[in-house]
Amino acid sequence: MESHLKSLFGKCKEQFASGPGLGPGSQACLMKVDGIDPEFIKSIYKAAAALYRSEPWKRLRPGHFFGVKVGKDRDWAGKKMPFPCAQFIGGDGGDIAFYMFRSENDAKKMTGRRETIRVPNVELLRVTYDEESLMFLPNREMIKNLSLEQSGSHRFPVIDVGRCMPSGELRFRNPRVEELRFVYAFMKAISMVHPLLQIDQESGPIHPAMVGFEPFIETVDVQWPPEVIKGGSDIVAVTISHPPGRAYIEKAGSSDSIRACAFCDKDVHADHSLCCVWCTALVYCSSICQKQHWKDTHKSMCRHYQAVMEKEDELAIKKFLFPCSAEQPCKWLESLGIHQKGMWRRKCKCSSVCPFGLLPPVEGGLKELWGGLDDIEYPHDTPFNNNNQTVSSPFLLSGWSEYYNLRSLSIASPVADILSYPLTVYYILTTLNISSKNLILEGKVVIVHYLGPEGELDWIPSFVELGHLLNGFGNVQIVMVGPKVPISLSGATSEVGTRVKVNLVNGIYQEEASYLPSPHVIIALNCGLKSYYSWGGALDLIKSMGVPAFFTEQSEIALLTARQVLHNAELLITGHATPNPFRSPVKNLGSSCNLPSYSNAFLFAVNSPA
Repeated sequence: MESHLKSLFGKCKEQFASGPGLGPGSQACLMKVDGIDPEFIKSIYKAAAALYRSEPWKRLRPGHFFGVKVGKDRDWAGKKMPFPCAQFIGGDGGDIAFYMFRSENDAKKMTGRRETIRVPNVELLRVTYDEESLMFLPNREMIKNLSLEQSGSHRFPVIDVGRCMPSGELRFRNPRVEELRFVYAFMKAISMVHPLLQIDQESGPIHPAMVGFEPFIETVDVQWPPEVIKGGSDIVAVTISHPPGRAYIEKAGSSDSIRACAFCDKDVHADHSLCCVWCTALVYCSSICQKQHWKDTHKSMCRHYQAVMEKEDELAIKKFLFPCSAEQPCKWLESLGIHQKGMWRRKCKCSSVCPFGLLPPVEGGLKELWGGLDDIEYPHDTPFNNNNQTVSSPFLLSGWSEYYNLRSLSIASPVADILSYPLTVYYILTTLNISSKNLILEGKVVIVHYLGPEGELDWIPSFVELGHLLNGFGNVQIVMVGPKVPISLSGATSEVGTRVKVNLVNGIYQEEASYLPSPHVIIALNCGLKSYYSWGGALDLIKSMGVPAFFTEQSEIALLTARQVLHNAELLITGHATPNPFRSPVKNLGSSCNLPSYSNAFLFAVNSPA
């Protein structure tokens, strides 16, 4: 057997010695996937064969990247598409395959002019069309036993997930069922749409062996095989875009008017949606769904939703002169002249294809970071004037009015929407938490563990305000740790002004905490306790550490859910959860509800003295 394997490996090396690719198929075998249904394996091989026969390699090269969106983010583990970027390998030599990446940035890092670049710790899913004679025994037996459909002449797909280790060694694993569902939908959709790509006659070739295509977006319905249907729907919408993200940039305006049914989750245009006639909080696609939801669960909750809706005026901040409703984020930003500018790029879907923290740098200074707002509409990187009054301690602020007056900002300025993050941190450190306030007054460093950052990774320059508000007292070190911190930024340190330092760490908090400096305070803004599958371990750690931890949620309903999650973790909210005086004044629109929702709306704490 050993000599046979050596001979087989030698043949593989001969075939895959040149051209892009990571080499021969691994010993991954779909029969070894946990929970796989043999009928689904047959469906995958049929889809792979159909894609192979459509011959995408005739025109497509590794430098042609495709964005992939299958259903909605919330349909997938971790609320995120597993491999939303794809490329085809082998059109100019090497493996006949396609690779799927976790981001376009990963795809670009691994794509060289002639060879696939082995980048440490980048994981990708690959489908390699191998000749049966060169395949490992488990795959040949699976093909024979299940009578699987061949893609070409004695050629079959091998599906695995690979990762290049820091040592340069390649490691492969079997894909998971969830990942196979995603790649199945991609294969079905791309087979239909790649022939529609039109050559861009004006741009000319990208390089001699690679033509350029016109920007492209197409959405098709893919039918799930019966054995993997989830949630009762056998159809899923799959969007293919080239270049990746084109779909979300060009259609952002139209998608803003799409709502989701609170019962069946079906998309429905806002003009055609219905609302509960009593509470007006929930959105439905039809009266049938509305009636069924009432019978199932909503009847018992409707009165509570109604009470929350009646508090909308109490939660709204009405002092500002700019529009304070972002039901259509792109249009809201356009009305202020800041759409796709500076730090505001992260406030709509137009930049969603770019990972958090990796927006292209902005040329110019602070003015451009604030989208070119007028001088009286953004805070300058200078100490506070405070009308020549002498202040011998950090500024204690009770809300936006005091801050805008202190900074001499126009109340027509929308900067409160982004500054909600650094000012909420400041409010916690100087008003809500006695121990951190004392450290600041003593001129010492306060260490903050900041959990689950997302948009904040692109708003780090705004945290300079936290340093100015310290007014010469103390320093703050913020350790931002979470899975959305890009691996390429993990370990980076930013000096934000003279008194604030921000460290970035990629990973799950409970796995990284022992490597971090001990915190004085733990903060998680817009935490979404219900939606983060990893919160259980983090809450157990917070309980065992006994460190004061502060959270915000965007709505009262989310707050109630958070209270229950904390109760299940045997953590009790200290005192009362209250509206945050530094919540964003800009109302968000939920996809399936009209409940009042504002970034950082409600503040609550655990392990903190009342």
